Amino acid sequence: MKTTQASSNPYPHTDSNKRYYTYDYYMKKTFGGKCAKIPLDAGFTCPNIDGRCGTGGCIYCSSGSAAHRETAPLPLREQYRLHREQLSQKWSVERCIPYFQAHTNTYAPVSTVKTICEEAAAYKGAVALSLATRADCLEDEKLLYFDGLSRRIPVVLELGLQSASDETARRINRGHDFAAFADAVARIRRLSPKVQICIHVINGLPGEGREDMLETARRVAALRPDQVKIHLMHVLRDTPLGRMYEEGKYTPMTREEYVSVTVDQLELLPPDTVIGRLTGDGLSDELLAPDWSRKKTVVLNEIDKELYRRGTYQGIRYTP
Repeated sequence: MKTTQASSNPYPHTDSNKRYYTYDYYMKKTFGGKCAKIPLDAGFTCPNIDGRCGTGGCIYCSSGSAAHRETAPLPLREQYRLHREQLSQKWSVERCIPYFQAHTNTYAPVSTVKTICEEAAAYKGAVALSLATRADCLEDEKLLYFDGLSRRIPVVLELGLQSASDETARRINRGHDFAAFADAVARIRRLSPKVQICIHVINGLPGEGREDMLETARRVAALRPDQVKIHLMHVLRDTPLGRMYEEGKYTPMTREEYVSVTVDQLELLPPDTVIGRLTGDGLSDELLAPDWSRKKTVVLNEIDKELYRRGTYQGIRYTP
């Protein structure tokens, strides 16, 4: 029998040639098959936009997410229905995860957060809930609510870290430091032990080099998140970063640089941390650079090839 990449794969958490813990594999193990993640816009803003800790948002921020803007003004239930119908043309949508994606989805009184979550948890096909938020918008009363909710339906809190460097956080106008982020993770673990934590990082932030990105991976690994999402820094029109790029003050990563650093980070992360994504989706009509990021499948294939070329896999350099 011919040896294939899949059959010779040394990484344990896989059923394919992938040498990292893919989100699809996690879905199969947890829910028995693929789940459709349904982006929702609940009309939240952000403390880094409305003045509580800053204005204008992070320097790369355009709209808070790449969620489908045409449905944003619609009621949540209608957004869910429309996105579900669109996705049903590609694959089964028997199992769905309502994903509050745009801006900071716990930046409101706990009563408001509870209202949207209770509604979404009752949607047809919903098997879990996911909320994108910030470390500085998770007061204890909200975490106690999520503790109860997570005992009825799986809950994932997706926390944007972007970089573990406080200098970078100031440079990108993040609005909080790493200590505040680590504190939020500790409080989630203490007050909402069943809630899953997904940490977002961005490679290619202004002023960062390879070692900065690897240090972020090390510090994220030390927090032992349930999931990690690694994004590429997309340069979008009409943002401070976009203007920096147009003035020649920012140079995006090359595809080769991104692939190499991302594989290094995978090696440093815990082997049982789910990798929610390994690149991002920039809005095609707003993307200034890098143009190579439009070919997402090519990027993922290059990551697979680099892991195979090195004979390595997720977690091989992880130190508890």
